[in-house]
Amino acid sequence: MSSRLFQGIIHQMRDTIDRVTGVIDENGVIIACSELGKIGEMKTGIRDELSYTAEAVTVGGVTYRPISMDAKWEYIVFVEGEDKLADKIATILSVTFANIKNLYDEKYDKSSFIKNIILDNILPSDIYIKSKELRFSTEEVRVVFLIKFHTKGEVLPFDMVQNIFPDKNKDYVISVGEQDIVLVKEVKANSPVKEIEKLAKSIADTLNSEFFTKVSIGIGKPVDNIKDLARSYKEAQVALEVGKVFDTEKDIISYENLGIGRLIYQLPTTLCEMFLQEVFKNGSLESLDRETLMTIQCFFENNLNVSETSRKLFVHRNTLVYRLEKIRKLTGLDLREFDHAITFKVALMVKRYLTTKPTKF
Repeated sequence: MSSRLFQGIIHQMRDTIDRVTGVIDENGVIIACSELGKIGEMKTGIRDELSYTAEAVTVGGVTYRPISMDAKWEYIVFVEGEDKLADKIATILSVTFANIKNLYDEKYDKSSFIKNIILDNILPSDIYIKSKELRFSTEEVRVVFLIKFHTKGEVLPFDMVQNIFPDKNKDYVISVGEQDIVLVKEVKANSPVKEIEKLAKSIADTLNSEFFTKVSIGIGKPVDNIKDLARSYKEAQVALEVGKVFDTEKDIISYENLGIGRLIYQLPTTLCEMFLQEVFKNGSLESLDRETLMTIQCFFENNLNVSETSRKLFVHRNTLVYRLEKIRKLTGLDLREFDHAITFKVALMVKRYLTTKPTKF
């Protein structure tokens, strides 16, 4: 479709510009030209000459300039000649093609359509109308992955993810920030959470092994209706934010597995502070040293099992019982009792939440 768009503009300008002009795609093939016979020819090495710069280069009596769109470029415009006029014409064509292509994509491109949905830039009533125009299937099961890049490399984050998912008719890669990429992917109906998390882990491992970059991935709940993609995107955002607070060691965080952390994240901080004051009187939480807190953590990880916890901590059972009794005296909560253990666990999570004070959406 881009070739027809570019060719239409070049054809209209052919009589005005008394030079051979054209456009080369990402594979080095001429896809539009004022001389129709040149369409389909290869221009090898031009992309290497440009080296991802926005400046023009001249090779063999021809001036080349990239067509920049959204901080990246796929196409190159060329103009016959190496003089200043050729450079000016190439610049004008580059800017013109970029703006027209962006406007065209907003109207007809499916990825732009999906981006408008997840960012709430389109009215719900217009979604189905636009879907029919684009012949877009509205009832496939899809999942939103929010991929946050923590390191910068030579390759743009968008290009990295697009390289993994090249099928632009089923998988939609969308840039929502300099280091944030959204992947909207079709999945099988009733796909289990573990399977979707496995896919996210595969994405993270591929990005790490092939591009040497570290990422975190938030996963929204699967949706079977296109209008619900915005909700899934917000869930993926929340998954990353809550994960930063309660699951700092995890790189893959699913909204469905956030558990009680999701509830705490939605509470007002004043309510959280009141809860801590009621549970821990006289600053008893601050009186617990690091060793005691590690004991508590291990006790929770081993499902309140005294024998298993003492084995993991390499301490005698009586030593662990002594520590638990010490905690009871300081806090009034006996962690060997299920209700007390739940209260203590929630309180620790609330304390962590207040300490980090995450930014809410």
